[in-house]
Amino acid sequence: MSETSYMEQELCSQPETWWQAARIGAGAGPLPKAGQRVAVVGCGTSWFMAQSYAALREAAGQGVTDPFAASEAFLGGDRGYDAVMAITRSGTTTEVLRVLDAVKGRIPTVTILGAPETPAVALSDETVTLPFADEKSVVQTRFATTALTLLRAHLGEDISRSVTDAEEALAAPMEKEWVDAEQFSFLGSGWTFGLANEAALKMREASQSWTESYPSMEYRHGPIAIAAPGRVTWLFGQAPDGLEADVVRTGARFVHHARDPLADLVLVQRVALERARARGLDPDNPRSLTRSVMLETPAAS
Repeated sequence: MSETSYMEQELCSQPETWWQAARIGAGAGPLPKAGQRVAVVGCGTSWFMAQSYAALREAAGQGVTDPFAASEAFLGGDRGYDAVMAITRSGTTTEVLRVLDAVKGRIPTVTILGAPETPAVALSDETVTLPFADEKSVVQTRFATTALTLLRAHLGEDISRSVTDAEEALAAPMEKEWVDAEQFSFLGSGWTFGLANEAALKMREASQSWTESYPSMEYRHGPIAIAAPGRVTWLFGQAPDGLEADVVRTGARFVHHARDPLADLVLVQRVALERARARGLDPDNPRSLTRSVMLETPAAS
């Protein structure tokens, strides 16, 4: 593995790609309008960004917003969606393309893409392309966070603190305890639950780590039983009362930072990269994974 991987280059570029996306998101465009009932679909990382966006949009009073894994999207007419938004870095993921094809001509669609001139463009009524955030590494970092930043800006958020905090997260010391930890549990609430899911996925993909993710208030309903010395419980967003003390009593390390939660995800990306290196793994080409899942179409009978 080269000293500087694509994953490292791409995750370090996030402050700049976030600014570019924010400028696009703040302008008039095809993204969902306030009051619309919206379904958001994606796969893997993109699904987790859909979860975060849905929580943010509803909290902002912009309208009903339901996130779906593309393979599990319920988009029948009785649900009354005004728009379907897809998030896909590659524009080639089979399940996303199937959703776009299934609703074409019935529900207006907009797709956020990393790679333009891909099949998703022809199947979408509108697209927002972020080629400056596309990636060479199989493990997603900047496309996902840049897409979410685009959406946060479109909801009217000021992302300047997020960018500043991301710069700080890129410079923060890397703790040996994180690199050596046996297990991680990531927690979040509201829009940060999607970030917790994504943090756990990043660790699994890049470093083959044992990770789990839960809503913050659910952690004490069973999952805290896994907490122990040599393990880490990492919280995004607001801490529930008493949770830190409960985790500390198990002997596990409790990690909670004051920075913007999306910026804290950047730090987790760095931890995943360092854990991969410590294990002699190539985070750009993780085991059993490809940049896009493209399923074979069954032959007609």
